Amino acid sequence: MEDEKADAENGGYCFYGLVVMQDPPRAEVAESVRLCKQAGIRVVVISGDQESTVESIARQTGIVQSDTPVMINGGDLADYSDEQLKQLLAQPEVLFARTLPRDKLRVVTLLKEMGEVVAVTGDGVNDAPALRRADVGIAMGKSGTEVAKEAADIVLLDDNFASIVRAIREGRTAYDNIKGFITYILTSNTPEIVPFLLFILLGWPLALPVLLILAIDLGTDMIPAIGLGMEKSESDIMQRKPRDPAAQLLNWRMIARSYGFIGLLQTSFSYLIFFHILFAGGWEWDVELAVTSPLYMQAITGFFATIIVTQVFNVFACRTAKLSVFSKGLFSNRIILIGITSELLLLAAIALTPLGQMIFGTAPFDAVYLPWMLLFGLIILVCEELRKYLHRTYDLFGLE
Repeated sequence: MEDEKADAENGGYCFYGLVVMQDPPRAEVAESVRLCKQAGIRVVVISGDQESTVESIARQTGIVQSDTPVMINGGDLADYSDEQLKQLLAQPEVLFARTLPRDKLRVVTLLKEMGEVVAVTGDGVNDAPALRRADVGIAMGKSGTEVAKEAADIVLLDDNFASIVRAIREGRTAYDNIKGFITYILTSNTPEIVPFLLFILLGWPLALPVLLILAIDLGTDMIPAIGLGMEKSESDIMQRKPRDPAAQLLNWRMIARSYGFIGLLQTSFSYLIFFHILFAGGWEWDVELAVTSPLYMQAITGFFATIIVTQVFNVFACRTAKLSVFSKGLFSNRIILIGITSELLLLAAIALTPLGQMIFGTAPFDAVYLPWMLLFGLIILVCEELRKYLHRTYDLFGLE
């Protein structure tokens, strides 16, 4: 022992090896960070590790790419006023090292005061205050403490940052699908409401009886609308900037599109068919039409069929918010295809079968009108494609 102690004091060690411990980020994190940046989401690192470690991890994952990111040591945070810290937080690349729980809480609070929507990830007891203060607190399910899980809004079962990005994609997709669903459903309201208004105010023949309205709302529109709710995301979903937190799900642009544009087109096209059938059958203005008149039953069936056919084209138009529907492929959503098949079968049952004619008061019309109905539907689809093109190219006529 005396000899070993003397060797140690004289530096006489024997080198046997070097042990290095490393906890590298997961391989998929860098791609997830890239997607976040592309989607307008800024990633800020607030860590208790030393500065060199924080910057190294941030560079490996792509959070930091510039040569001079803003690096703030937790020990210096007390020297910054709130306004000074807000100016630093406005920079594109900000890193915090050697921070305490109160520092994390302060940074989250200031970000919220700046109008940012803040999501915080964490796994330890020291992360709990920041997780609670954030708009969305995300705790780790495997490695996280019970305190962090209780403070969080969401618990990640796989402790994977990439899961957060996938959740953002799914959330944006769900939001788009709800808007598409609403837009589609509202469109057919116009050709349902206008006939009653014109019947009451101007004395026009009632072009769409109540039973046929119920057939649209509870029958033909149902499955295609469900299909819109199951639509896959658009290819540019993660290239859009975050929407305004104050944005409404149903806004005036959607109402204008459904009621004032596509809805009016559907109504006009349906009335063209309706009156052409009447005039071709010898009807004249101011001549009363009995609801049991074969000519009237043909005319209302033509009006009803025009709505159904144009809604087929409208459901394709509602599948995308910004991109062309052809970018998804016309046959990629099976539920919508099943819905279109079901509504056309229901139309045939109502218009052509004796039972459907007896219940709904319909009668078959001349097949010469079918190409016109298809043309009207195609016009609606082309108008929507043009609107989306203007939205993509010139940021005009969007529904946001």
